[in-house]
Amino acid sequence: MYPSDGFRELGRQECLRLMARVPVGRIVFTRRALPAVLPVNFRLDADGAVLLRTAADSELVRAVDGAVVAFEADDIDPDRHAGWSVVVTGPARVVTDTAEQRRLAVTGPVSWAPSAREVFVRVESELVSGRELVAGRSLYGVSLAITKS
Repeated sequence: MYPSDGFRELGRQECLRLMARVPVGRIVFTRRALPAVLPVNFRLDADGAVLLRTAADSELVRAVDGAVVAFEADDIDPDRHAGWSVVVTGPARVVTDTAEQRRLAVTGPVSWAPSAREVFVRVESELVSGRELVAGRSLYGVSLAITKS
């Protein structure tokens, strides 16, 4: 991301505000020594941590518990050539504290693929970065608008 590439850098608070508006993102983790990306529904906790709810015996839980992961969310309008993308990077852990589990059962995300035994995964937002492209804008002064025939 260079200052002249047409994108606007987003600050931490703006990134978290934008993320709170979308229901789905992608968790990026390592599976068998290779990068893996999985779309998941999520919710942000009050401190900016990303919260997921998934099956306790899932491959995702085994892969991310105790690992550093990335989480990406975005909102893109391909017709207007506009949108934003935010990446949160930090350690992931399965929530084991009983009081926190009870709180998240009320305030946390609801799994879109419920299972008999679910856990919450918390991704700390240690690094937060984002960028935005406003419709048709370029720092070069060139219109990026496309007309359809």
